Amino acid sequence: METERADRDGSEVDEGGGGNDVGGETGDPDLRLDDLSLPQRVFVAAVQNPSRGVFLVILIGFAFSFFIALWMAFPRIGALVTGIAVVVGLLVTAVLALLR
Repeated sequence: METERADRDGSEVDEGGGGNDVGGETGDPDLRLDDLSLPQRVFVAAVQNPSRGVFLVILIGFAFSFFIALWMAFPRIGALVTGIAVVVGLLVTAVLALLR
């Protein structure tokens, strides 16, 4: 006698072989993207679309080069921008630490 199984959402479970099961027989079938940490999400995104990761690295390098040029051309403004960035970073870190 066969029994029908259903997922949490009520859809029918396919027990046939093949396909791209997230969990498979050895993994966790309830694995969701929400369960992953930020570094794990970044890794998954990089594996799914590596050209986007390369573009992001190039873009960050380009922005950093402009920041260095700002420091070389206008040292006081560069120091002011760096100081503001450090203060904002410390505030964000403190808020995140308090919210944990």
